[in-house]
Amino acid sequence: MAYEFKLPSLAAEMEYGTVLRWLKREGDSISAGESLVEVEAEKANHELQSPVAGRIDELVAAEGDEVKVGATLAIIDVD
Repeated sequence: MAYEFKLPSLAAEMEYGTVLRWLKREGDSISAGESLVEVEAEKANHELQSPVAGRIDELVAAEGDEVKVGATLAIIDVD
């Protein structure tokens, strides 16, 4: 089953975030709670963790992309 990992709101006024660095690549396995991506928002960097375990099917957003809150960052094939 595919899980869409979306950019959460990290601050009350946050509308967008910038993908700084992917910590996993397509095809990699990931555990729930494991760091997946580093995002800049509201002038601070945040490491976002995967809420599910599985395999990274697709990294939808590229490093350097500015994405809207709620936009899909990655697709994870859930175990």
